[in-house]
Amino acid sequence: MTRLRNFHAARWDEPLILDKGTPGERGYIPPAVDAGIAAAVPNPGSLIPEEMRRSEPPRLPELAQPQVLRHFLRLSQMTLGCHVTPDASLGTCTMKYSPQVNEHLTRMPEMSDLHPLQDDATTQGMLKIIYDFERMLCEISGMDAFTFQPAGGSTAIFINACIIRAYHRDRGELEQRNEIISTAFSHPIDCAAPSVAGFRVITLMPGPNGYPDLDALKAVVSERTAGLMMTNPEDTGIFNPYVKEFTRIVHEAGGLCAYDQANANGILGMTRARDTGFDLCQFNLHKTFSVPHGSTGGSCGAGGCTAELAKYLPSPMVVFDGERYSWDYDRPDSVGKSRSFHGNLQAVLRSYAWVMAHGAEGLRAVAETAVLNNNYLKSMLEEIPGIDILYDSPGHRLQEVRYSWQPLLDETGVNTEDVRRRITDFGLQGYFTSHHPVIVPEPMTLEPSESWSKSDLEEYGAALTQIDQEARTDPEFVKSSPHASSVHRIHEEAIDSPDQWAMTWRGWKRKYGEERVHSA
Repeated sequence: MTRLRNFHAARWDEPLILDKGTPGERGYIPPAVDAGIAAAVPNPGSLIPEEMRRSEPPRLPELAQPQVLRHFLRLSQMTLGCHVTPDASLGTCTMKYSPQVNEHLTRMPEMSDLHPLQDDATTQGMLKIIYDFERMLCEISGMDAFTFQPAGGSTAIFINACIIRAYHRDRGELEQRNEIISTAFSHPIDCAAPSVAGFRVITLMPGPNGYPDLDALKAVVSERTAGLMMTNPEDTGIFNPYVKEFTRIVHEAGGLCAYDQANANGILGMTRARDTGFDLCQFNLHKTFSVPHGSTGGSCGAGGCTAELAKYLPSPMVVFDGERYSWDYDRPDSVGKSRSFHGNLQAVLRSYAWVMAHGAEGLRAVAETAVLNNNYLKSMLEEIPGIDILYDSPGHRLQEVRYSWQPLLDETGVNTEDVRRRITDFGLQGYFTSHHPVIVPEPMTLEPSESWSKSDLEEYGAALTQIDQEARTDPEFVKSSPHASSVHRIHEEAIDSPDQWAMTWRGWKRKYGEERVHSA
């Protein structure tokens, strides 16, 4: 029997930092401006155009250092992250252990003090890392070139859509080729990005095995097809075994194929995007390559493509002439920039170190272990009567599974949201349910990466087993959770009620007043 921990989260009645402090209180008093600088720039504010100047100083919190430290430590005590608890919960996010030595690397002055406008002669080391890591991703994917400029996977997928658009524009076919094909279990951005890029999106629904069949694809491919943008394996953990036929059919129709590889963790060293017929692909460095998600702040989408399409990648790109690395801005066919400067290069450094530590054999072992972990957890959850696993797909699921709590709801009235809240009482992260459209009813998507041990997985399985039993003996106890967690219950009706929204702290205070804010 797996012993579930006796957990109770810290629960601080902690105000927002904007509600703390005392006027005039300071955590740091900077030294006076050097006389030489003051003489050279007597009024730096005058350099800002008048129409851009504030009418009054920003209302910033005024606190001493101890108060700031206490505030953020209290918040950290109420947070369940993957370094605090085994985080198999956030399916599709590939939460894994991020080696702390890599965090040390990014904080070294050689990295943290770099400026994007430095002369290339002073940044040869970082440029070499960018160039070499691009070569590594080319080897892993089979592509010929990569960009690290996109701020996340979604941005990289949008860049892929823009490249498809530029390709057909240059061939004089853009007006004709205005349709992108995707699949229902692909990530929603595989529909959203091409839509923003100006394409009409056709979505293929899953068949009995969880993926669309070839006849469904053949029925929508035409002279209007610009390309295929899909995830494989999808968030069901099912790998479409006919993917090479999918790309062949689209290519024969004159389209390009873009591979969303946000779920690449279970196929590293097993299969490559180029080998399955794709012209473009994307990796999330904050998933597959161990960069912390950082509340979306640390993300980096690596976008790759074939040599034929490389001219369209965002500018600039790192090039090497045999002696010196440099940024190449002379890219007249580029689709442009996707964000400021060069992207999140700290993420590139972390990923480079992670790949170097594993080597080629280690990357394959990552995939093998992730798939093993997923199927071990699946074997436990299959024994829980309230859980169903949809689709009769041959073979094992890969890096994750989208489960269904529909049987539990039918038998007890306890739904997936109730279970998700209750699991936090065991010191485990509340899980991800599903992307839209919600096809699997009462969904729960779990993705145990290679980082979690056998005992970690057994703890997770034991918690879900107990919740299933609680739902059958005392369903109201599960419905009224959490009981030992620091999180509060979300009022679901407020999500669909604009009258209850307040997007900022100041907006909340204006809307509800001081008394309501503090009571909440």
